[in-house]
Amino acid sequence: MNKAEFYKLMKTVPKAELHIHEEAVIGSGTIKKLYRNSSGKPMSDEELDELFAYTDLAGFLKSFIKIQGMLVRAEDLGYILNDVRRYLKTNNIVYCESFFSPTTPLRKGFDYSEMMSIISRAIEKIQAEDGRTVRILVDVSRSFGPENAQRNLDLVLQEKNPYVIGIGLGGDEEKGPARDYQQVFENAVKAGLHVVAHAGETCESWSMKDSINLLHVERIGHGITAAYDEAFMKELAERRFPLEVCPTSNTFTQKYVKRLEEHPAKQLYDAGIPITINTDDPVFFKVSLIDEYWNLYSKLGFSLQDIKQVVLNGFNTAFITDEQKRSYCAAVEEAWEGWFRANPGKES
Repeated sequence: MNKAEFYKLMKTVPKAELHIHEEAVIGSGTIKKLYRNSSGKPMSDEELDELFAYTDLAGFLKSFIKIQGMLVRAEDLGYILNDVRRYLKTNNIVYCESFFSPTTPLRKGFDYSEMMSIISRAIEKIQAEDGRTVRILVDVSRSFGPENAQRNLDLVLQEKNPYVIGIGLGGDEEKGPARDYQQVFENAVKAGLHVVAHAGETCESWSMKDSINLLHVERIGHGITAAYDEAFMKELAERRFPLEVCPTSNTFTQKYVKRLEEHPAKQLYDAGIPITINTDDPVFFKVSLIDEYWNLYSKLGFSLQDIKQVVLNGFNTAFITDEQKRSYCAAVEEAWEGWFRANPGKES
């Protein structure tokens, strides 16, 4: 199947995305607007290019925090959620679990309740007008230490926002090992929240093992270093433990994967691990969810049936009810079969 046909197929198929940072769906127009509002002067194209001129994970995180720093009022989050809405439409994502990182805005004096109210109204608008569902995982963030992570969790527990379904541990795993956040995550689990963590991105499989055994996470973001630990990969497959794989993001770190063609997504998939495919930070890495599925098909040896299974994995490993999973998966099968009926002679 050629690229044009593949994209037409994938645009008809409903999808889930489970590993994406809402601040990283921000468009260039929104960045320029926030820059003007925060600095009082226009942002040049050169300055915009410089913002995305990082060459490593540390540089990316610095730019990510810099964009967060352009927020001067809670209402600015509404601009970002408008970009999220467009992204969901473009990629036909009908269910999304998005990370929200509150630490930088909170340090600027923003009110957590006000921020969540703005996010909630945007989510309700997306649901009512587009029929798409968004849920939030608050990134307690290893970038600012365990005490800050607990403060973020405390705010989540106090607010009890219906659209916040859990917490995640994002940031640089080399500088913030999972074991430092054990108590925070135990508190979250006791409160009935879902818990996830970025791990196995730039550290060996021990980081994933600590995240599972100490933090009791239900999914791991990235998880690619499992491919270099045969016994652990087998364990993940036996447990049907989900990984939120982000191919382009993983190549950017240049730690374990230098080129997309070297990415171990197929190895993990063939081992029986229920991988999902995600973008992580689509604007920062200049990739969309459909682009990532094309990468699987065109560069990593996934068949079309494999692609469909990965789409189904997205719904089956989401934090939704079994009934919702069945409904979403049925919609995938219907759209998939419908496209091939309308395009006879195409390989399926």
